[in-house]
Amino acid sequence: MEEKKNHQKQADGMDAAIMTAQFRFSLIAPLLQGLVPDESDTAYFMRITREPLTLPDGRCVKYSWKTPQKWHYLYKKGGFDALLPKTRCDKGIPRALPDTAIEEIYRLKEKYPRLNATQIHIRLVQDAFIPATVSVDAVQRFIRNTDLKSSRELNRKDRKAFEEDSFGRMWQADTCHFCYINDASDGKAHKVYLVIIIDDHSRMIVGAGMSYSDNSYGFQKVLKEAVSTYGIPDKLYTDHGPPYIDRQLSLICGSIGTVLLHAPVRDGAAKAKVERNFRTMREKLLYGLDLEKICSLHELGAVLKDYVRRYNTGYHSGIGCAPFERYQATKEHISSPAHRNGWRNVS
Repeated sequence: MEEKKNHQKQADGMDAAIMTAQFRFSLIAPLLQGLVPDESDTAYFMRITREPLTLPDGRCVKYSWKTPQKWHYLYKKGGFDALLPKTRCDKGIPRALPDTAIEEIYRLKEKYPRLNATQIHIRLVQDAFIPATVSVDAVQRFIRNTDLKSSRELNRKDRKAFEEDSFGRMWQADTCHFCYINDASDGKAHKVYLVIIIDDHSRMIVGAGMSYSDNSYGFQKVLKEAVSTYGIPDKLYTDHGPPYIDRQLSLICGSIGTVLLHAPVRDGAAKAKVERNFRTMREKLLYGLDLEKICSLHELGAVLKDYVRRYNTGYHSGIGCAPFERYQATKEHISSPAHRNGWRNVS
C-alpha cells in the first residue's frame, strides 16, 4: 500500500513538473514564434513580468525579467525538457483542484448560486471530489479567480469574433461520438469516435480520423499525420477531455514547440469553429450515409477522407472562399517538422 502511495506521489509530481514546464514555455513561445512587437527580447521579458503572473497551481508570483530570459536560453539549448523543474518535492503548497472538482464547482454554482466557498468545499469532500487535506482556500481562490460570484456570470462570457491572421497560428481539436457501425470482422456493433483538427484561420480540416476508442493514442495519431502533412502549429486548442490532458501530449507539444491550450471547463462554445464543423459533418455526411452498408472502420475512414477533400476545396460562406485557398495564401508562416527538433523522437 505504501509503495502504491509513493508511486502515485511520483506521478503527481511528474504531472506538476510538466504543468510548470508548459507554463514557462507559454511565456517564451511568442518570442520563439516571432509574434512579439517589442523592439528587443529584453523589452519583451520586462513587459510580461511587469505584473504578477498566475502559476498553474493558482498562486500569483512576481518574477524578475531575467527569469523568463533564463527559460528562453534553457529552451533553445535543451528543448522542452530543459524547462522541467530540476527537482520536485512537496513543500506544502496545495496542488490545483482536479478537473472533476472544477466541473463540480461550476455545476454547483450554476444550480445553487448562493453557495459560498466553505459550503462547496464541504460538498466536494463529502462526495470524494477532493480529499479533506485540500483546504477551503483552494476553493475560495478558484471561485475568486474565475469570478464565479453567481450563476449569471457563467452565461455572460464575451463571445467576440476572433480569428488568427494566418495558417498555423492555432489549430482547434476535438472528439465526438459520431455513429455506430456493425463490423463484419466480429459481427458486433461498435461506437465510432471522430477526431478532427481545424486550422483557425483557414477553417481547413488538417486532421481527421475515426476509431472505436476515445483515447490519447487515437488523437495523437491524427495529430502526427496533420503535422507531417501541414507543419507545426504555434498553438493547439483543446478541451479537458482525457485525450487532451494526457501527459504524453504535453511532452509532444513541448518538444515540437507548440503551446498546448485548454478551453475553460464546461465551455464548449470556446471551440465554436470545431463544434460547428461537427454539426456540418453530421448534416452533410452522416445523415445521408447508409450505415448498414458500412462493414468496417476502414470503409468509413475512406468516406471521411473523401468528405474532407471536398470540404477543404469547396466554398466556405464564413470566409468567402475555399479553406484550401486561405491555406495556400498564408501557409508560409508554418514551419515543417524538419525545422524543429523533437518530433522525430515521438512514436
